[in-house]
Amino acid sequence: MTTNSTSLQASSAATRKRRSSLQKGETLAGFLFVSPMLIGVFILVLLPIIATLILSFADWNFVAGWNGLKWVGFSNFTKLMHDTTFIKSVTNNFIFLLAVPVYLFISMVLAIIIDKHVYLKGYFKVAYFMPYISSIVAVAVVWQVLFQPSYGPINEMLKSIGFANPPKWIADPNYALISIMMITVWISIGFNMIIYIAGLQSIPKDLYEAADIDGANSWVKFSKITLPLLSPTTFFLLVTGIISTFKVFDIIAVLTQGGPVGSTTMIVWYLYDTAFVNLKIGYASSMAAVLFLIVIIITFAQWIAQKKWVNY
Repeated sequence: MTTNSTSLQASSAATRKRRSSLQKGETLAGFLFVSPMLIGVFILVLLPIIATLILSFADWNFVAGWNGLKWVGFSNFTKLMHDTTFIKSVTNNFIFLLAVPVYLFISMVLAIIIDKHVYLKGYFKVAYFMPYISSIVAVAVVWQVLFQPSYGPINEMLKSIGFANPPKWIADPNYALISIMMITVWISIGFNMIIYIAGLQSIPKDLYEAADIDGANSWVKFSKITLPLLSPTTFFLLVTGIISTFKVFDIIAVLTQGGPVGSTTMIVWYLYDTAFVNLKIGYASSMAAVLFLIVIIITFAQWIAQKKWVNY
């Protein structure tokens, strides 16, 4: 009896040892498979973030090399609070956020129309998606021609319907930011519309059939079924859209370079100009740190607020 018990214990211990060895082997294999991605994330994402946070406390011109590095503590952040150009760029970025709900609303309306009431759905999906995947330089050149103050098609059309003095658009400080927002809305509609169409197709058709049986009209079906069940999609697009507005750079670089008179200066553009034109790496890093903090706070606030209106 004792011999059998001992052999069973030995067999059980051997089984546990083999299972533990197998688990370790699977864990090691898993780490080997994901290691290229982890190394890439560390080198290309985490390391630059850490370096930026460290350099934000320094005054450094990289042309001078490491010997030119001078630690200044919080003076870069103190200087930012009194930098009128930086404050203007932050203000412009927050105004630019208004473009997000505009293109989300347009994208949702177009997605509903195309999904339910339009033939040749594939054609319209491609047509609306093309601006999103087109070269930003080509898009900027097209809109530069359209917004040309004297003989551009947009102003010529406005003159033909009775506007004697149409806006100068990107050449006018009062309309330049609005013009950039209009271009961003036009570019962003296609991507958001595709995501909304995918969200619409995931809504069970039984809900609409039950609503029809109950005599619900189109508005009731939209407000009680479509809108609540699209809320996770809207939340995803809202978060990514707001983050992308704080990263806007390419359209500014091609069209306005922050002008006229700073009316389209954004945080990333001012950061780029400070770091790679004026070579103030430490000061630019402090801007990046503030931008990172702003994005984190807004995203965290959205995650808290989504509990009130997102239906999973």
